[in-house]
Amino acid sequence: MNRAFVACCLLALPIAAAASDLQGHRGARGLAPENTLPAFAKALSVGVDTLELDTGVTRDGVVVVIHDPSLNPLIARGPDGKWLEKRGAAVHELTYEELARYDVGRLKPDTGYSKRYPQQVAVDGTRVPKLAEVFALVKKAGNDKVRFNIETKLAPMVPDETLAPEPFARAVVEEIRKAGMASRAAIQSFDWRTLQVVQKIAPEIETVYLTAQQRFLDNVCTGVKAGSPAVAPADCEPSPWTAGFQLKEHGSVPKMVKAAGGKVWSPELRDIDPAKLKEARDLGLRVVVWTVNEPAHIARLLEVGVDGIISDRPDLVREEMHKRGMALPAPTPVQP
Repeated sequence: MNRAFVACCLLALPIAAAASDLQGHRGARGLAPENTLPAFAKALSVGVDTLELDTGVTRDGVVVVIHDPSLNPLIARGPDGKWLEKRGAAVHELTYEELARYDVGRLKPDTGYSKRYPQQVAVDGTRVPKLAEVFALVKKAGNDKVRFNIETKLAPMVPDETLAPEPFARAVVEEIRKAGMASRAAIQSFDWRTLQVVQKIAPEIETVYLTAQQRFLDNVCTGVKAGSPAVAPADCEPSPWTAGFQLKEHGSVPKMVKAAGGKVWSPELRDIDPAKLKEARDLGLRVVVWTVNEPAHIARLLEVGVDGIISDRPDLVREEMHKRGMALPAPTPVQP
């Protein structure tokens, strides 16, 4: 689905006045180094409803905030200060002390990735934080309202890169409970196996079902015709991502999420169309869309009243919300 089609479809939806959950993606990736304390401090200072973040678990059992299962050469410099020449060790193979030797405070210059975020301000010397440190930062800010949308980063095709789904989910749940944040936290994942574990062991913590049906990732449909939300369910082979809930059996992604026990569906921006949004709403699902950075898309999604927007640029989402007279989350400036 191209951007023009997305714009057309979203404009065709009826206007809704519902409030929107403003989520800072990886803290505020467009403004500060992703998934770091400076990024979360920036998001809090801008003012967001929710801090969206990714997690991994180190060899010694520390839940850390990092997107990739292994060290990414586009953002990581070694203890010698030099950029990694290739993908580094898996997070699960390192102790936290070993992981903390790497600097993740700057995008590697002159790369396609760095050019996507020209407004990101580097903070050299920044380390991969513990999830507990993010909770502590929020408490330091005195913010007793901001929520946490915490993703478990694992993939069924590479089981050796991370903890297995159950111990991974249990480790994240334990950290959330230890911080007293169960009522303010959600656990999201493309790998629905972890969400099934959370629903069983921690029903007080909300689960969010992430989906993408794009060429870069399709966790809903496999086979030669995968990679598009327009693929007919009958043409999809079973997906290893969705904990046994299959598109061919249920007929649509919202119905899959509902069958899995989910209450929140989080689709990729290009996978939304009027019929799917209405279907999700009719099933009682909330819809939180990712990753929405372009002002035109932000405006249209607010216009149709999706339940949440995940953005690298929460400042731009706030600008559009302000134009519409929507209530804004209070900024709580804090130093990381």
